Amino acid sequence: VAAGGEGGLLGIAVPGDDAKMVYAYLTTESDNRIVRMPYDAKKSEGNQLGAPDTVFKGIPKGTIHNGGRIAFGPDKMLYAGTGESGDGGLSQDKKSLGGKILRMTPDGDPPDKGNPEADSVVYSYGHRNVQGLDWDAENRLWAAEFGQDTWDEVNLIEPGKNYGWPDVEGKAGEKGFTDPVAQWKPADASPSGLAVAEGSVWVAGLRGERLWRVPLKGTEPVAEPQSFFEGKYGRLRTVVSDGGDGLWLVTSETDSRGTPEKGDDRILKVKVS
Repeated sequence: VAAGGEGGLLGIAVPGDDAKMVYAYLTTESDNRIVRMPYDAKKSEGNQLGAPDTVFKGIPKGTIHNGGRIAFGPDKMLYAGTGESGDGGLSQDKKSLGGKILRMTPDGDPPDKGNPEADSVVYSYGHRNVQGLDWDAENRLWAAEFGQDTWDEVNLIEPGKNYGWPDVEGKAGEKGFTDPVAQWKPADASPSGLAVAEGSVWVAGLRGERLWRVPLKGTEPVAEPQSFFEGKYGRLRTVVSDGGDGLWLVTSETDSRGTPEKGDDRILKVKVS
């Protein structure tokens, strides 16, 4: 791992049916890539993870906007949110891996079906810096990403759709671009993790230092977004569903941008309804 700027060890995922492998998204000296490591709980602490094997490489890296969220979907495919590494033009370039959501097999290959182009792992494009991925009960993919100066976004992701960056930011209503389902001013959110639980999309806010809830009926919001824990725990990096009415939250106060207090950073468990 080459930790510099917004690069480093950026994402972790475990296949739902295989606890013997741990996948990681990380920055190297040359690129961002996905690796996997064998996991053996029977080995001694500190020796349970084996050496990393590269699954997928060549994702653009930069001082900023390296993406990094990875997750296994209900279809058992591996999804990765990438950033445009500070070069907005990459987001609209379908041949670039920057500013995209990627969908691949656990071995890093294009799937047999489901992607817009059979020989490509690019699933959606026009993203700035995807930070959160999760699926609802109908297996629809939701994503959260940073805006620049105007709007952060929660998007319903469909294959082949263009989510606008850098041509539009937030809800523009312009032909050819897919508008977000919800948006916030960056000062109120700067979203990182995203989880779907109890009929709502939940979004962890870094700069906004709060947890956002977007109540849904199907794919449409049924009320204005609600915020929780504003300023109480500081920057919130990740939110993950436990599969029921619970969420795990991870704070991010020791990332050089927060104001650490005794006990930071921490994992929080909350019950939602």
